[in-house]
Amino acid sequence: MLEIRRVKKEDYSQIWKIIKEVISKGDTYVFSLSSSKEKMLNFWCGNDKRTYVAVLNEEVVGTFFLKENQPDLGSHVCNAGYMVAESARGKSVGRKMAEFSIAEAKKLCFKAMQFNFVVKSNVGAIKLWKKLGFEIIGEIPEAFNHKEKGLTNAYIMYRRL
Repeated sequence: MLEIRRVKKEDYSQIWKIIKEVISKGDTYVFSLSSSKEKMLNFWCGNDKRTYVAVLNEEVVGTFFLKENQPDLGSHVCNAGYMVAESARGKSVGRKMAEFSIAEAKKLCFKAMQFNFVVKSNVGAIKLWKKLGFEIIGEIPEAFNHKEKGLTNAYIMYRRL
C-alpha cells in the first residue's frame, strides 16, 4: 500500500535518485542535466516548501512539494512539483500524490493551485491535471529547451481548491 508522508532527512538519498533520473531525460524539468545533488535537494526540500514522499514497500517511489506560488498578496495560491521513479510508473503513484496534494493544499488554506510551467509535450501530466480539474490558462512560446524536440511551449495550469 502506498503511504504519502512528509519528507525526512533519511529520504534524501532516495529522493535524489528520483530527481537525477527525471532531470537526466531533459524532457519535463528546467534543471540542467548536470545539476548537483546538493543544488537539487536544496531546491526540492528548501525551507520555502513542504516536501512529501510516496513510499511503497519501504522505498521512496515519488516525491512532491507544495509552496506559495507568490509571497504576501499572492500567497493564497500554491504551486507544486512532482516526480515519480521510473520503476513506479503505471502504478497510479502520480495520481495518488496529486490527489493527496490537492487535499493537503486545502488543509493548508490555499484557495487555488497553479503550475507555472508544464511542458506541452508532457502529455501524461497534462492529461492527469485536466482529469483533476486543472485548466490551461496560458501558453508560453518556446519556453523549454527539450533535450530531443528543441524549443517547446509550456502551459500555465490552474485550479480553484
